[in-house]
Amino acid sequence: MLAHSPPFPLIIDYLNGERKITPDDKEGILLALRHCDRVLRIRLRMPVANLKNLIVAIDREFPILEFLYIGSPNKHKTTLILPKTLEAPHLLHIGLENFTFPIQSSLLLAAVGLKTLSLHNILPSAYFSPAGLLQRLSLMPQLETLEISFHSPIASRYVEQLPYPPMMTHVILPNLRRFAFQGVSAYLEALLPGVAMPLLETLQIVFFNQLSFHLPHLVQLMGRTENLTSKSAKLWFQRDAVIVATFPHEGSKRYNFCIQVICSHFDWQVAISEQIVNMLRPVFVAVEHLTLDYHEHHSSLDWHSEADRTLWHGLLKSFSNVKILLVGDSLIGELSRSLRLNYGERPLELLPTLKELVCYSKGNAAYTFLPFVNERKAAGVSVSLTVVPLPS
Repeated sequence: MLAHSPPFPLIIDYLNGERKITPDDKEGILLALRHCDRVLRIRLRMPVANLKNLIVAIDREFPILEFLYIGSPNKHKTTLILPKTLEAPHLLHIGLENFTFPIQSSLLLAAVGLKTLSLHNILPSAYFSPAGLLQRLSLMPQLETLEISFHSPIASRYVEQLPYPPMMTHVILPNLRRFAFQGVSAYLEALLPGVAMPLLETLQIVFFNQLSFHLPHLVQLMGRTENLTSKSAKLWFQRDAVIVATFPHEGSKRYNFCIQVICSHFDWQVAISEQIVNMLRPVFVAVEHLTLDYHEHHSSLDWHSEADRTLWHGLLKSFSNVKILLVGDSLIGELSRSLRLNYGERPLELLPTLKELVCYSKGNAAYTFLPFVNERKAAGVSVSLTVVPLPS
């Protein structure tokens, strides 16, 4: 059928998750790949066993191919490698997931007009150094989206031991709008000094489990990137991670900055949040609308130890301009205890500009904030307490 059809561009789109590919579907994909001069777009996501059989068929030149995404839904130890004979000189978007993909690949060298480079769950055998990545990025001036995520953490001391060419001159990515990174902080800190992203609009960072951070280059990036400042922020505490995010405006569902740290203990999560928020204080000092929540479908935080109130105080001091504070049901008890004054503490040391406290509560838990509200009132500052009932 394809042999006798008009020479329209072909789109191969097969996102089948974890289900096995059917014989008919496999035959159809292989047939389309044989017409490589007509293939404009390839998207394949399926179990590793099926991918390995199809990848070997992508072993030729695809002269009009613009979009290439190949991935497996689950992390694995099986090596997936693109054929070295694959050529796509007009490639604009490339995304690989759970692949061994060398940053020196000729596929990247030829794709001078690349707009999207997305490499997810990079296996340890394919780790590349920050300088090696910079060397390739210097050849991608049109890049608009850069996503780099490593399969597993690498010890910080090994970051400097990765084989790479000498650190090159500063790389400017004038069109980059989105940058996402998953790995250890030492890698990101080694990368950032060598790259400029003046028009960056979205920054997403995921760090593997670590309890202390030193992020001076991230602080510099945030300070000189106007699009990443915001008046709205959210902190989510999850069972296995903590997330700090800022949004362009209140009610926006799309963040402009998000940093997530994989960590399973609540008291550690609060300690990590306190570190990060204090390091990035210039970003959060402008926040006027703050949400604190435990983002899981559980009614309590009985899985954790209470966080030290001094950590909460250190965290909240960076939000000195917050006017509206929203607190999720599961955090009401934790936060209300931390905001009660001890002897000698002044009522306006924390959240001095707060005007409204909104609690999402299933019962009367929100009224544990009344001592805090009354202390503010006694100090001559009025804070309204609003309770939004949740279904029982």
